[in-house]
This record gives sequence, C-alpha cells and structure tokens, in this order.
Amino acid sequence: MADTARGTGSEQSSGLDQLRGAFKGFLGAQMENLADKAGDKLGDITSGLTSVAENGGVLPSVKDNVFGKIKDTFGGGGGGKGRGSGTTKVMNIIEVLDVGIPIRDAYDHWTQYEKFSSFTKGVRSASKGKDADSDWKVKVGPSTRGWKATTQEQIPDERIVWTSEGAKGTTRGCVSFHELTPTLTRIVLVVEYYPSGFFEKTGNIWRAQGRRLRLDFKHFQRYVTLTDKEPEGWRGEIRDGEVVRTHEEAIEEEEAAGEEEDVEDDTGEEDTEDEYPEEEEEEQDEGENQ
Repeated sequence: MADTARGTGSEQSSGLDQLRGAFKGFLGAQMENLADKAGDKLGDITSGLTSVAENGGVLPSVKDNVFGKIKDTFGGGGGGKGRGSGTTKVMNIIEVLDVGIPIRDAYDHWTQYEKFSSFTKGVRSASKGKDADSDWKVKVGPSTRGWKATTQEQIPDERIVWTSEGAKGTTRGCVSFHELTPTLTRIVLVVEYYPSGFFEKTGNIWRAQGRRLRLDFKHFQRYVTLTDKEPEGWRGEIRDGEVVRTHEEAIEEEEAAGEEEDVEDDTGEEDTEDEYPEEEEEEQDEGENQ
C-alpha cells in the first residue's frame, strides 16, 4: 500500500512538472510575440520620428487627430476663411465713445491713417494707397498681421464703411460720427472679424483682437481730445468702393460755397442800407408837390 501511494504521488508530481513546463513555454512564446510586436511599434515610431521635421514637429497620427478635432470645434477648418462660410467663428465688436471736439475735427482725425501708429499700441503702420485702398500692419497678441483694406463708402462727417483681407482673417467695419453739440461728437464703431487659421481662432476665443481694438479706440479718444494740432483730413467721397469726389474737388466746392455765403451776406447788408435813402427821396418829392 505504501509503495502504491508513493507511486501515485510520483505520477502526480510528474504531471505537475509537465504542466509547469507547458505553462512556462506558453508564457515564453507570448513574451516573444509581445516583444516582436513592441519591436514593430518601435520601428514605426522610429520611422515616424524621421518625418517630424516635415510635419511641424508633430507625429502624423497625432497631427491628424489634433487637426481633426480642431476642424470639428471650429466648423470645418481651412475652407471657411471669409464671409461666405456659415460655420466660421465671427467676432462682433460694437463700441461707442464721445469726444469733446466738433464733428468735422473728429472725422478729419480719423481719416489721418498715417498717424494712428503714433498714438495707438496696436497699429504698427498704416498708409493710404490708390483710390479707396489702404495698407495696415497691426499687432495682435505676440504677432504682427498685415491687412489690405478697401473703403466701400465714405461720406465726410457722417460715416466710413470698409472691408479688409488678410492672411489670418477678414473684417467688415463701419465708423459713424454723430453731432451731440457743436463741441461734442459721438463715434460709433462696429466691426465684424472673421478669423482664419488655428491660432487666430484661438485668439478669437480669448478675445485678443477685440481687446486690442477697444484699447486703441480709447487711445484715439484721448489723442483727439487733448491734441492741439489741427487735423488735415481727407474730404473726398467714396461710393461702392469707387472715389466719386476727390479731396481736391471737395475742398474747391467747400471754398466756393463759403465765398457764395460771403457774397450773399454782403449783398443783404447793401440792400438794407439802400432802403432808407429811397424812402427819404419819396418823402422829399411829396413835400415839394405839396
């Protein structure tokens, strides 16, 4: 009986050893398989790293995922640049300021684009081009953006309507001037900004452009209120993006109108003086006839 028990125990021990051996073999095969797969993945990653520089420092798969989510968030990405895209984020800016100067002076100061860089923080440079065009370089956050603006409508002492195109966005805007008193003018500024590109749209979320415009608007208010310089604004007129009256023509018309008013005033005074001698002559004639 004892021999039988020892034999049975030996057989069980041998079976366990075989089971352990088989399990170790299975684990070894699985480890080799995992190692092979890890090697393949490492090879793919190594290969991908060689193209990092060509993809802006981002692995292709990561880059695709990031920009895919960005397109979903901002409504389509690259195609929606301007006003024609219904999915592009739009920033609306409406500001109202009163300045303690006559309406003509406020308007003339606004048309002196070249001087904006001297009293604002955002405008780096501005220059009036041919006809209704002007070129702008504006600081937005840490970057400087270039804009080409086209004046669609400009009526002296009333309003200026414009559109602008840039690599990072487009705008539509209107500034209007309203006389409150002879020495107090209200300026209403309305702008629609259509950002283009990831960083511009991110800036749109943080309202960087809006803050910059509002601050520069206040700088304009401060400058025109305190300056003692007489503005020499552009007095021409623009309709539908075309100049219909030049600055020189407008000045000539204003001077001619001023001269006519002077003549009318002088004529009115002379007529008033002539009435009295005629009455005196009639009275003398009546006395002689009697």
